[in-house]
Amino acid sequence: MITGTVLDASPHLLILSASRQDGPAPGEIEIRLAMGDGTTVRHGGRGGLAALRPGRSVVVRLGEARLSADRIWVDISRVTGTIVACRGATVEVDMGPHRGRTHVVIPPHAFERVLVRHPRLEPGYLIDLICVRSPDGPRAVRPGTSQPGYRPDDLAPPDVAAPVPDVLRGTATWFAGAGGGTPDGAAYPAVDSEGDAGGCADAPSGCVPFPYLSLGSDITVRNECTGRATSVPVVECGCVAARYCDRCVECDTSPRGRIVELTPAAFVGLGGELDTGCFNAAVRTGAPLAMPGGAVSGGAVSW
Repeated sequence: MITGTVLDASPHLLILSASRQDGPAPGEIEIRLAMGDGTTVRHGGRGGLAALRPGRSVVVRLGEARLSADRIWVDISRVTGTIVACRGATVEVDMGPHRGRTHVVIPPHAFERVLVRHPRLEPGYLIDLICVRSPDGPRAVRPGTSQPGYRPDDLAPPDVAAPVPDVLRGTATWFAGAGGGTPDGAAYPAVDSEGDAGGCADAPSGCVPFPYLSLGSDITVRNECTGRATSVPVVECGCVAARYCDRCVECDTSPRGRIVELTPAAFVGLGGELDTGCFNAAVRTGAPLAMPGGAVSGGAVSW
């Protein structure tokens, strides 16, 4: 999985500029990926070579040949949060204390599709939209999930006597990050607000009994649909995810509750489809799941 910025593209070759955070010389590097008839380009739906314009951001899932592109998402983004105001086709959304507020435009071709799954475009209700970036801000392409039928303030917390399970099960989604500068990892809904843990003081408890963690903690996330698992660090408080007591039905019906939000790289690396928006997940907190040789599995694991 690679994220980067398009430098050039031809029918058989994609050239990207990507950031390297490790190694002896961190910085921007140039990456060349082969493309072929099996390469899928998505830009607000199906796209093509014309969507791969220089300067656009892309997320690339690699093919079986390591330096080939299987699927490319162009300028994909996501807006998740509480509706603050609606003015015509523009919706103002509070995305939480780490992500601020944004205005998302729902163009006419997407409006009916959004309204089917988000019938209450009213202040105080939750919204979740898959978008494409534009010079004027995010533009909605499709709903990321169905709209919860409650206002966030009406969400009942879990029973205080409910035991915290060793493995959390529910929904994994993805988030765009703060200005694209968020390191790869996860936003976790129950980051402790005490001391230097990094949590949100007014974060809701959600509908799942979570153990509290700190920023920098490792969690192991397993995609229940693909069987792939990996260890990722907690890089942000996922207080917005805690407001959603919904389900994912990507391969089965998940238990209620969003238990983790992943950066696009981590989400795609586990086999997720960015335009689908979620997968059924299991999350183990604490030490990474050890595999033979001391690695954390990227394939099927036993939980």
